[in-house]
Amino acid sequence: MAKLLLRGFDIRKGHLDTPAQIALIKRLRPILQAAPLYRPVTPSGREMSVRMTSAGSLGWVTDRSGYRYQDTHPKGATWPVIPTEILGIWEDLTGADRQPDCCLINYYGEGARMGLHQDKDEADFSWPVLSISLGDDALFRIGNTTRGGKTESIWLNSGDVVIMGGPARLAYHGVDRIRFGSSRLLPKGGRINLTLRVAG
Repeated sequence: MAKLLLRGFDIRKGHLDTPAQIALIKRLRPILQAAPLYRPVTPSGREMSVRMTSAGSLGWVTDRSGYRYQDTHPKGATWPVIPTEILGIWEDLTGADRQPDCCLINYYGEGARMGLHQDKDEADFSWPVLSISLGDDALFRIGNTTRGGKTESIWLNSGDVVIMGGPARLAYHGVDRIRFGSSRLLPKGGRINLTLRVAG
């Protein structure tokens, strides 16, 4: 495992080995059955290219009403609990004395991307955000705490973990593209990104 620091982002390359990745995918299956992936729409009416769902006491949603956290899936069911294996990664790497109350699950299919954005819908920015990559490679772009200016990019591979805390907590970041089919972890290809947050 290699630890890299890029603009304050703590990037743990290869933190999860293949058996650990397979175990996480197995733990995600019942979550996706209980809270199916859906394609959200932004307040401007644009349909996002990623599909998403959540686990935890809160889930992040977006629709014509705005960006927010809520305690139910858009179809009305409460979110499933966050698996202990995922919480263990948070505890091991962040040292935080509070557990996340949201695990946002994003699925990137072929052609999906995520524009530069800040994670700023949380109540307290002093808590870190932890991101786990599973499946296909993703070109991750890191910007500044304000829009514009020079950015840097790094390929994230399956098993990589990124911790955004301190000055990097409100930095703009996004995914320009994925290398569809670059991993065999997901039978049909694509990338799953788990993002752990203290939301409320």
